[in-house]
Amino acid sequence: MELIFLGTSAGVPTRTRNMTSIILNLQQPTVSETWLFDCGEGTQHQFLKTDLHPGKLNKIFITHLHGDHLFGLPGLLCSRSMQGNSLPLTLYGPKGLKEFVEVALRLSGSWTDYPLTVEEISSGLVFDDQHYKVTAFPLNHPLECYGYRIEEHDKPGTLNAAALAKDGVPPGPLFQLLKQGKTVTLEDGRTVDGKQYLGPATPGRTLAIFGDTAPCPAALDLARGVDLMVHEATLEVAMEEKANSRGHSSTFQAAALAEAAGVKRLVITHVSSRYDAEGCQRLLDESRSRFADTLLAEDFMTISL
Repeated sequence: MELIFLGTSAGVPTRTRNMTSIILNLQQPTVSETWLFDCGEGTQHQFLKTDLHPGKLNKIFITHLHGDHLFGLPGLLCSRSMQGNSLPLTLYGPKGLKEFVEVALRLSGSWTDYPLTVEEISSGLVFDDQHYKVTAFPLNHPLECYGYRIEEHDKPGTLNAAALAKDGVPPGPLFQLLKQGKTVTLEDGRTVDGKQYLGPATPGRTLAIFGDTAPCPAALDLARGVDLMVHEATLEVAMEEKANSRGHSSTFQAAALAEAAGVKRLVITHVSSRYDAEGCQRLLDESRSRFADTLLAEDFMTISL
């Protein structure tokens, strides 16, 4: 599992930062999917500078409908179709996302040649499959806005085949059921509980990706105990009041949340265009003064979980 930041700027692009967009790459033995979180203007151009391709996207999660998180979506959807991709794509986001996509395609005379589904969400469970659970939490922003908590399901422990053989359980198709912790009945009538032959489960990885937000009650539950928290830090501490009045957070507030939630690592992003390289270092230093394990996202930064 890895995150690739395609865009890390707030509001407008800069010479070194594109608009907000993050790839979550889930290329693993059990699942092979690519997800995108937000799709600011120029996102498809940023894809061209990576080894990944929009045609491989399975899901796109939109935090809110402000342009710096959304205006790249129509172009990406159309280009994906023109390149002959047939892989289904599902969009998740607040109410209004479906209308935005439909109107943009209709008025531009565009279409998609692949199955496209738009699911407008509210707070709560977004989906839960056998690999991952995604939950949306309401944030504090002028527009309806969500953060997404991504939880990988725990991996079952290793099946103790030697112990099974010792107890007279022959290897075969039943082992797959036993590895899932299920109880099976043998030909001789005995029942075997798979849970008794499993080693400790491997905890799944957890990730919290915030949309734009000022401090809010739901933030703690969204971030609690995650392996990695991605949070906006639009402005420095000295401008905290201005940030909050516009539904944003300061560096110190992002770090304070990471500390309170007990997260392992923090990545701050969504940096105001007012900050040059020296200013960005100041943002990072401010955050690290409260939460040491902080990184400042740069375009094309890759973080492995």
